[in-house]
Amino acid sequence: MAPEPPTFAQACRFWARLGWISFGGPAGQIAILHSEIVERRRWVDERRFLHALNYCMLLPGPEATQLAVYIGWLLHGVRGGLAAGVLFLLPSILLLWGLSWAYAALGSLPVVAALFAGLKPAVLALITAAALRIAGRVLKTPLHWALAVAALGAIAGLGVPFPAVIGGAALIGYLAGRLKPEPPPEPAAPLPKGSGWRLVGVLAIGLALWALPVGLALAWQGREGVFYQQGVFFSKAAVVTFGGAYAVLPYVSQQAVERFQWLQPGQMMDGLGLAETTPGPLIMVLEFVGFMGGWQNPGALAPWLAGTLGAAMTVWTTFVPSFLFVFLGAPLVERLREHPALSAALAGVTAAVAGVVANLAFWFGWHLLLPGGKGVDWFALAVSALAFTGLVRWRWGVVPVILGSALAGVLWWWVAG
Repeated sequence: MAPEPPTFAQACRFWARLGWISFGGPAGQIAILHSEIVERRRWVDERRFLHALNYCMLLPGPEATQLAVYIGWLLHGVRGGLAAGVLFLLPSILLLWGLSWAYAALGSLPVVAALFAGLKPAVLALITAAALRIAGRVLKTPLHWALAVAALGAIAGLGVPFPAVIGGAALIGYLAGRLKPEPPPEPAAPLPKGSGWRLVGVLAIGLALWALPVGLALAWQGREGVFYQQGVFFSKAAVVTFGGAYAVLPYVSQQAVERFQWLQPGQMMDGLGLAETTPGPLIMVLEFVGFMGGWQNPGALAPWLAGTLGAAMTVWTTFVPSFLFVFLGAPLVERLREHPALSAALAGVTAAVAGVVANLAFWFGWHLLLPGGKGVDWFALAVSALAFTGLVRWRWGVVPVILGSALAGVLWWWVAG
């Protein structure tokens, strides 16, 4: 028998816990969501989960966060989506704020570097295990395998932009669905419904909330104020962040370092390291950028307060659009489940994403295990191999893997240093 759907309180407890263990970047987070939501709790079936994932992959912004918002909306409507997204993001927001403050106030600490040295191999193991798991779940036909391999080759070998890869996969999937349509899915369970007027209301409220802090910063500091500039800049970035954090970071780094001078080039890399080793989406590195921009341009404020306001502005203008995109599109996307050709287009997107995730695992592993191309980092190789084996063969949980790897990094620093 299918389990009872969760109450709102049960779902909130789950999202709160998930926020603290969502390591591994988007691949790891999607794998955790699938394991917990589809396999263990069976709150959402396989086809609906993949349908939601396909749509979130088409959106700008952090796809794993948007997937959590989408599933929360499926379960309990708008309040469920808000709870899922906020609780999923809150731990990483708080942790990265604390790490940003420690970095700005205390500088680089050896023990922190040791923690990172242990956590990064665990992240590699999570990404690799997730890539294999996603491939096993979504690559069901020769066409899907071909799309995954083509996406991997296009991004890794040819440097094709992520939107072009996803758009091409969607087009091929759509044409294949028209030529050989699959039977439509079984009628779905009742969903939260919204009329056209309700969607207009969602749009109006979402845009107003998005613009509110930016307008307040403009009234307070004017156009040259650091908080207003951050609000405008990260609002623009929120609508062009196709392809995840790695696709948008070169643009953000150039603008934040060279144009606005919110931080130095080396500090940008340090911020990426902080974001990679905290739960939540990697795009949360933008919170570090906002904090440092405020810290180093405090005006009449205390540096910690200016940094906190900069981080808050950045987080708000980065993630409010993600909620808005899901709440606007989810009702329409759920209705498209009954359209075989469009469902095939979204399935093509998921197949291509499997190739993109494989490329991410390869890219991360290359830079971690062969730093600078000068030789193998044997410690990182040993920790990542053990973590990967534990995840795949012995079914270790994410939390033990993360904590154990961090402890290994500290012990290695203590012994070797």
